Amino acid sequence: MAFATHSLSERPDLLDQVLELDKGAWPDFLRYRDTPHWKHVFDTFAHHQILICDGSNRVAAVGYMVPLVWDGTLTDLPETLDEILVRALQTEEEGRKPNAVCALAAIVAQEYQGRGLSRMILREMRRSGRQLGCADLIIPVRPTWKARYPLIPLEEYVRWTRTDGAPFDPWLRVHWRMGASFLKVARNTLTVEAPVAQWEEWTGVPMPGSGQYVVPGALQPVAVDREADVGVYADPHVWMKHPLANAA
Repeated sequence: MAFATHSLSERPDLLDQVLELDKGAWPDFLRYRDTPHWKHVFDTFAHHQILICDGSNRVAAVGYMVPLVWDGTLTDLPETLDEILVRALQTEEEGRKPNAVCALAAIVAQEYQGRGLSRMILREMRRSGRQLGCADLIIPVRPTWKARYPLIPLEEYVRWTRTDGAPFDPWLRVHWRMGASFLKVARNTLTVEAPVAQWEEWTGVPMPGSGQYVVPGALQPVAVDREADVGVYADPHVWMKHPLANAA
């Protein structure tokens, strides 16, 4: 099957499909993440969002990214998803020339998974970054299998490898095979805080007492305080870098 690539600014009529795809890609609780600037992905930065469509103009995959200024050091990497967006907005508003593009997510519709569309999105992101004159594509990667091992610290999980030396996690492996390198673990890329009853509704897990709860879709436990009636979850990611010079 042939696929066509568009930016969201070229095909604003597909926004509803993009939002529907996004909605189904995450656990319920992550749809309430602390990212007040997320709307700018779809308006201010619409021309940077990558849509991959099938022959019937159905959105098969989407890649979110923004250009920003990064000084190349680990300490200058944004701490949270919203800080990435704030940095990108500042770069735009101040008229500064970005030297990096930062991917926020790559989502493939379930019926199209296994066809190489995630790699196609990454190649398009790298191409867009080169066109902007950027040196690097940086990505806070959410490892796809980490939810199977929520009690393993992410710092340990990222060191797991297969017998061939490739990363154990399939999404980390895709980046690694495309030439990306590990930068550091981001312990708190986004935070979700809500009353305990809301957490029970989202996850289907009763939470009768305070403690650390393993819930479906979470990469690490949710911290529940029954006295304060609050559950807090921090979603960790892995920063990776794709150098854009000579990258396909």
